[in-house]
Amino acid sequence: MKLHKFQIAKYNFQFLLKLPAIKIQTLLATMNSNKIKIIVLFILLGIQTVAISGPRFPMPEFESGHTQPPTLQPEPRSDFFEIFDAFVLIAALTVITWLIHKKRSRRGVFWVSIFSLLYFGFIREGCICSIGAIQNITLALFNPSYQIPATVIAFFVIPLIYTLFYGRTFCAGVCPLGAIQDIFALQPVDLKTWVQKILGLIPFIYLGLAILYAATSTDFIICRYDPFVGIFRLDATFFMFSIGALFIITSVFIARPYCRFFCPYGVLLNLISRVSKKHVEITPTHCINCRLCENSCPFGAIEKPVPVKEIGNKNTALRKFMTLSFIIPLLIFIGGWTGSQFHENLAMVNADVRLANEILTTDLQDKTIEFSEEIKAFKSSGKTADEIYAKANEILDDFYIGGWILGGFIGLVFGITLASVSIFRYREDYKTNKGECFSCARCFDYCPVKVES
Repeated sequence: MKLHKFQIAKYNFQFLLKLPAIKIQTLLATMNSNKIKIIVLFILLGIQTVAISGPRFPMPEFESGHTQPPTLQPEPRSDFFEIFDAFVLIAALTVITWLIHKKRSRRGVFWVSIFSLLYFGFIREGCICSIGAIQNITLALFNPSYQIPATVIAFFVIPLIYTLFYGRTFCAGVCPLGAIQDIFALQPVDLKTWVQKILGLIPFIYLGLAILYAATSTDFIICRYDPFVGIFRLDATFFMFSIGALFIITSVFIARPYCRFFCPYGVLLNLISRVSKKHVEITPTHCINCRLCENSCPFGAIEKPVPVKEIGNKNTALRKFMTLSFIIPLLIFIGGWTGSQFHENLAMVNADVRLANEILTTDLQDKTIEFSEEIKAFKSSGKTADEIYAKANEILDDFYIGGWILGGFIGLVFGITLASVSIFRYREDYKTNKGECFSCARCFDYCPVKVES
């Protein structure tokens, strides 16, 4: 039986772990950047962690040519360790919140990121995941028969609570998906504001689709297309491994591309952080407008001062308000109608709808054709085609309603985004955008104003 390609890679990399200590020290001594040294050490430690946690039992041998499919989920944890994971999450959030708001330490945030990446990423293999928990919560709300674990609820709710009081400290260094990108943000470049606004619409669309598919018991698309979980488990398909690697490489030049332009959980954190009780401030006291922090944020989350002349007169502002009051409801309606027209296309992801469509287009009495596995299972189940059609129609009705809601939601997001680039707010100081700021503490080191003793 052939070994999985990533198993072969793991065995080939194990020679690194056997290098004498003196050779590793020599290798690190040739590197100029301390950050590169840390990244190399992190990679070696991550490989060692995964190498130790190999399969519990050897894979069986098959003579028929069957290959073992990649594992999609880690082994289930005991109740004790699931509760322990929740306590680790609370501890990590508490420590990083203290480092950000009390110590104002970027170095401390970085080391918490390393810990979170190793524990929640490679050791816990990306599960339980606060991002994927969106789907579990949605399914539990729409399907009473689904029993959701308490720890999944905890991983979904706890970061939101911390965000409500202290801003996006979860994103700062507790989320392993964000941590693996943040570590590789070596030479980030600034993106144009309009580019960030356009790309920033994607997470809202992704969130809407994830909720729709989870609510209809169709699929957990966040987990299925998570670009990093396969790297954490070393069992990704070549396609998903390539996507994850692309995100990491992109992170070198565009800081946290997944967090900023894809993460659906980030949408919730963004909205809640805007009303947070306490949030990261660039300066601990009064801003002196020295402009040293102006280009310190790789995420474009620092809002520059806006002079009065850019705001315009009251008549112009009133016309903008009236125009937006007409455009936003129109966008909601157009979006909802468009979503409803594509409900059949969206529903084709559902297995029951696909089966009904296949039955409809297949001559079940023709014995000369080779039926698919789904058709064979249907024929042996004893169900009639009418039963399958009835179930599919119910799902299509749900998708029709969901299409209206999804489309209307996307239209609302478009409208609010349009309003955000059309309306100016007067600011005298440099401020962090409470929704888009990841609380990474990078801007602290650029501010010459110190905490008053």
